[in-house]
Amino acid sequence: MAPFLPYGRQTIEDDDIHAVATALRSDFLTTGPAVEAFETAFAKAVDAPYAVACNGGTAALHMAMMSIGTGPGDVCIVPSITFVATANAARFCGAEVMFADVDPKTGLMTEAGLMDAVGKVAGRGRLKAILPVHLAGKMVDMTPVNSLAGACNAHVIADSCHALGSTVNGRSPAQDAEMACYSFHPVKTMTTGEGGMVTAQDAGAAERLKMFRSHGIIRSPHDTAHYDMVELGYNYRIPDILCALGLSQLGKLPRFVERRRAIAALYDAALPGLSPVLQTCPNGAGDPALHLYTVQIDFAALGRERKAVMDDLRALGIGTQVHYIPVHLQPYYAARYGVERLPGAETWHERTLSLPIFPGMADSDVGRVAEALSMVLGS
Repeated sequence: MAPFLPYGRQTIEDDDIHAVATALRSDFLTTGPAVEAFETAFAKAVDAPYAVACNGGTAALHMAMMSIGTGPGDVCIVPSITFVATANAARFCGAEVMFADVDPKTGLMTEAGLMDAVGKVAGRGRLKAILPVHLAGKMVDMTPVNSLAGACNAHVIADSCHALGSTVNGRSPAQDAEMACYSFHPVKTMTTGEGGMVTAQDAGAAERLKMFRSHGIIRSPHDTAHYDMVELGYNYRIPDILCALGLSQLGKLPRFVERRRAIAALYDAALPGLSPVLQTCPNGAGDPALHLYTVQIDFAALGRERKAVMDDLRALGIGTQVHYIPVHLQPYYAARYGVERLPGAETWHERTLSLPIFPGMADSDVGRVAEALSMVLGS
């Protein structure tokens, strides 16, 4: 029987293992030279002036929110189709959240959805930040986002956790936002096991990020025994062990991205016409790295619930996932703000399914997925 295909999986090779083993034998397991080396290499890879590593994508978002002074009375705009961490990062700081609608075909925040959300902000406070989400590796059009943010004197913090390796007109997410946040979870484009990164455009922002990463403490360059806690920070540090893995993986990023795009192209060729109830999703602008490969299925027309389809695919050895349940419908946020209609987000959620995509897949695995879909959808 063919092995089970999860929707995402890390690619760990012998040189990755060697890099971690070398770090384990070194003098530093944490707060050592591998952290700064990883930050420097990452900043160069995404064409950012500065990069600050931390222990997860959620920590990255929270650090970014703290670094711009987010607090009570502030409102942050977040698209409803994202992982809950994007919105939670604002709430961690005491700010409120206004959810924006998305394109039902791509899941990306739209200019109309953003403008509608901006128009509602006054009822909750003052607009502090807009957090566009580059979903599945597909990038939001940042021109209207930055234009509107400038007009409103708001910060732009990009949730780029899905978009490492993605570009539009040769520009990475880090180049078109004040700060961009990345995740290195095992299903992402590259991994450190757990880990994250925030890119910044100026040295002052980078120093504030580092301060919040380590308990809000700053140290004197002239007296290593003295330190001052000047803000309420957290222990969001990432160990050298994980940064050693990150450095090894970062060298493979172009190969990983190329392979993801090749798998997506095979899906694009295999799936159209498979069933009248299934449609592939457009990639949008630029060259997405495609953290996820999503399709839309009209489950109502099919006469089956999504869970039943997912269960049948699993029985055939195919793992799928839902990205995401609209955050404005999550019980915590529904209780806090009430439930408003965001039809784009709700349509995306009702129809979208993520199929397996990761560099270790064989070309023939795409055929397995297509065959299983054909069987389950009755085409």
